[in-house]
Amino acid sequence: MGRRRFKKKVIEGLTITGIADKGKGVCRDETGRVIFVDDVAPGDVVDVLIYKKRKAYLQGSVQHVQKYSDDRAEPFCEHFGTCGGCKFQHIPYEKQIEYKQDIVDNALRRIGKVEIGEFKNILPCDEPSFYRNKLEFAFSNKRWLTYEELNNPEVSNVEDVLGFHRAGAFDKILNVNKCHLQPEPSNQLRNSMKAIAIEQGLTFYDVRKQTGFLRNMIVRTSTTHEVMLNVSFGMNDKSKIEDYLNEVLDKNKFLTCVHYTINTKLNDSWSDLEMIHFFGKKTIEEYLGDVKFEIGPKSFFQTNTKQAVRLFDVVKEFAELSGEENVYDLYTGLGSIALYVADQCKQVVGIEEIESAIEDAKENCKRNDIQNAIFYAGDVKDILTTEFSEKHGKPDVVITDPPRVGMHAKVVDMLLQLEAPKIVYVSCKPSTQARDLNLLKEKYEVLKVQPVDMFPQTHHIETVAVLKLRTS
Repeated sequence: MGRRRFKKKVIEGLTITGIADKGKGVCRDETGRVIFVDDVAPGDVVDVLIYKKRKAYLQGSVQHVQKYSDDRAEPFCEHFGTCGGCKFQHIPYEKQIEYKQDIVDNALRRIGKVEIGEFKNILPCDEPSFYRNKLEFAFSNKRWLTYEELNNPEVSNVEDVLGFHRAGAFDKILNVNKCHLQPEPSNQLRNSMKAIAIEQGLTFYDVRKQTGFLRNMIVRTSTTHEVMLNVSFGMNDKSKIEDYLNEVLDKNKFLTCVHYTINTKLNDSWSDLEMIHFFGKKTIEEYLGDVKFEIGPKSFFQTNTKQAVRLFDVVKEFAELSGEENVYDLYTGLGSIALYVADQCKQVVGIEEIESAIEDAKENCKRNDIQNAIFYAGDVKDILTTEFSEKHGKPDVVITDPPRVGMHAKVVDMLLQLEAPKIVYVSCKPSTQARDLNLLKEKYEVLKVQPVDMFPQTHHIETVAVLKLRTS
């Protein structure tokens, strides 16, 4: 006999009491069971359509708002609620900071049961909009329709658009007029490129049919006021490519460099494709503190430059380097943290799985004349071994900045074997950090935790924890 199908129902008059991981609102039914609700703010009183039932919780969406929270703000972007990004725009930034502090606290202390010596107040972002240095947009011949438009038979989704993929609709794009994530000239460039493409009669990509000339674009900006454009074309028509890019350059004379690639694959990923240099320099310059980075078309780099400096300063503060330490930097990326701390330690050894990122790290090391940094390409769980530590010396400090899934169990086990006096753990997901901290508590105690808001208007949060080896 098959499993009984869950019947959707509406629960009226629920008050949203907080924000959970992934930005969902939290409330409870009359039995006390937790309900997670999308697109709400604490203080809202709502009727909720329950669409998913689990043993410990329910999930729902807003059917009707009885009363809006007094803590709501007017969203500043015309695409709010449709785009799928910047989901916290309806919450004042000072309240976002409070909720993010609670998210970290809940993940680490309440749910994760992590014992923390000092839980510091979150570091807010001085610029809660226009803070990103990189954005990717997609060309499409199908436009995302609102619910109202879907019910209007006179409205068609056949339209050339340039913007963001809407969550749950891989083949349709929300046309973006103005995005508040990246500073100008990002919007000017994107809107110009769309207008030029339509003028020249170029075809926009059709994901379902895998046809079309214009596919994707990436804009990178820097605090040094340089701008890089990378364009992905769905077909290799050199004459059309040159005519299009030359016109883009003529209308956007601020561009520092332009690259392009030909992508005929089923997916939009660029990492395995050849980037063809078309105009200007091959890289743009960026600085983190006194360290200069050359950012290429495939470089991995912190997307909020100014707040990255504050994050790295926290890492430095927690590491308490005197100039004599041997430092391991795990999941080093292009070596941003390693190079940032190199002037305050004896040696820093970085490990990163992505080979192109390590190539960037080595190049940036040379450009900054840093003599005491060594980098290795490979999976951290495979590189970090007893033999590796014998070769490079036991670490005095380990800095680890893993992806959202956290550290591999083998890496945690190796850290317990190495017994470095101090570990500085940078995380972009508090729940996986809590898991790893609990695995490390066999030999380590958590002295301090510092949340840092790298991504305003979203639920994402970075957390830095410093761990000390137990003496008994």
